[in-house]
Amino acid sequence: MDLFITPQTNILPCDGLVNYYGPILSLKDSNDYLQSLIKEIPWKNYEKVIYDKNIVTKRSLAWYSDESLKSDYGEGQVWTKELLSLKNLVEETTQTKFNSCLLNFYHNGLEGIGWHSDEEAYPQEYSAIASLSFGAERTFYFKHKLTERKVAIDLEHGGLLLMSHPTQHHWLHSLPKTKKINSPRINLTFRVVETSLVETS
Repeated sequence: MDLFITPQTNILPCDGLVNYYGPILSLKDSNDYLQSLIKEIPWKNYEKVIYDKNIVTKRSLAWYSDESLKSDYGEGQVWTKELLSLKNLVEETTQTKFNSCLLNFYHNGLEGIGWHSDEEAYPQEYSAIASLSFGAERTFYFKHKLTERKVAIDLEHGGLLLMSHPTQHHWLHSLPKTKKINSPRINLTFRVVETSLVETS
């Protein structure tokens, strides 16, 4: 499949850069990856203490990286053959290098994620984040932090979205819950983690 896919023009009106490439895999390959990821990834629910309350996500997560890089989600696991193949495809398509990936497994439309921006301490400053989706088509929203202007885009099965600097500084994003979706969706977000965060022994 041709890797040099031309992305759509920036979908944000200002203060950010987001390009959507559409599906970058064939329907068969997308279906195969979806089923394989569901079965082979050791999915876990993310737990975090917020205001003395233990919060557990309904969606399941997994974290992989080039080395044993650490993040809020724990120590990264070594790439599987399939994840490494997808990483290489995303890098060739976007002409951007990544060293880690956060995987999200939404079992149905009743699972989503609220407004947030990916400005955590672990991504390298100014690095892009590539989001590759498999499964149910879901609507993804952006909201400007000051004006609250919203932009929506439907993320297709096998579709690739690239969020570049300074998007995270000015825009929030979310995946709203919906009762209309009963099938699963898996989202792979490829990132760059500062190697200085790696603990040496």
